[in-house]
Amino acid sequence: MTQSENLRRNGPLSGVRVVDLTAVVSGPMSTMILADQGADVIKIERAEGDFTRHVATRRGGHSASYLNNNRNKRSVVADLKNPDDIEMIKSLVKTADVFIQNFRPGVVDRLGLGYEVLSALNPRLVYMSISGFGFDGPLANKPVYDPLIQALSALTTVQAGSDEERPRLVRTILPDKLTAVQASQAVTAALFARERTGQGQKVTLSMLDTVAAFLWASDMNGHTFVGDEMEKEESQSFHDLIYRVSGGYLSISIMQNKHWEALAQATGRPDILEDERFKTTELRDINRHARLELTQTIVQEIDRDTLLAELEKAGVPCAAVLTRQEMRQHPQLHANGMIVEYDHPSAGRLRQTRPAAVFHGTPATDLRPAPELGEHTDAVRAEAQSGDAS
Repeated sequence: MTQSENLRRNGPLSGVRVVDLTAVVSGPMSTMILADQGADVIKIERAEGDFTRHVATRRGGHSASYLNNNRNKRSVVADLKNPDDIEMIKSLVKTADVFIQNFRPGVVDRLGLGYEVLSALNPRLVYMSISGFGFDGPLANKPVYDPLIQALSALTTVQAGSDEERPRLVRTILPDKLTAVQASQAVTAALFARERTGQGQKVTLSMLDTVAAFLWASDMNGHTFVGDEMEKEESQSFHDLIYRVSGGYLSISIMQNKHWEALAQATGRPDILEDERFKTTELRDINRHARLELTQTIVQEIDRDTLLAELEKAGVPCAAVLTRQEMRQHPQLHANGMIVEYDHPSAGRLRQTRPAAVFHGTPATDLRPAPELGEHTDAVRAEAQSGDAS
């Protein structure tokens, strides 16, 4: 990409340069969010490339995982043990807005790319560090993978529904992806602060802290009132809010009195409104196991599409439970324009989602596929030598 092509990039972060030393998912997804919003993201990769370049589900020499977390970026190959390449990165940082890395704590300092060094070169730099468990403490230097964060954060116990049930993993790498979203938000907040103060800053974020904060909003109510903590979390039904019906499954969410009343109307069961266990929102929560079991009994013999239509007509919050294939074909996703297709020069036709947020005043340009390994090395090295701030 030439300098003039950089200048033509649109989006709310147009003109922002990001030096990206992240790998796997949490960091790359966060910088892809910034790239999707118009930032010029320079991804620094080792000679063998990001680990996700080599995982399964491949075509044309490319993994889906890499393609889905690295579009709209430029790839530069660098040897972080080579002093000349470290100097090249420092040169890029002098004209960059953001530096982001997710090495284990202490590694970047040993490389000579710590916050103190880089902020001295560029006081306006926003320096983002992502870790697994934190930057100090007994687990700071422990190798981290998504299931470990799910376990330590109690997400697995929340997923089980009860302290006495077998813990269950969320079957997607939620901590990685949630951390990515949090990191991109924190970077833009720091950039906004810089507009007011003129100064960059160091920002630190751990996957463990991200998930703990995420859970507290809805899953730690029993530990909110100091002195009145729950010794054990109350059991919830294995059905939870997914119900087996004739021909499939439905999710039915009863939050308010009017929803409970509408459920009774739609299923022809007005008698449940007289049950003292379910008279109020609080009582339905306290007696949720019984409520969920009763609801399952009521709906299990009703045809899925018939029940869905009746529930929607009555105003009950509900949705069909879809497979991944059904999801991507659903008319609502297509009405939203969420599923997009475009061509990759060697991986062929790709299907992805567009960026979730749509900026109507500063729309981003069309999506560019994830780069080949080292595709932009020569151009970026030339920019570093010339001090081109793009």
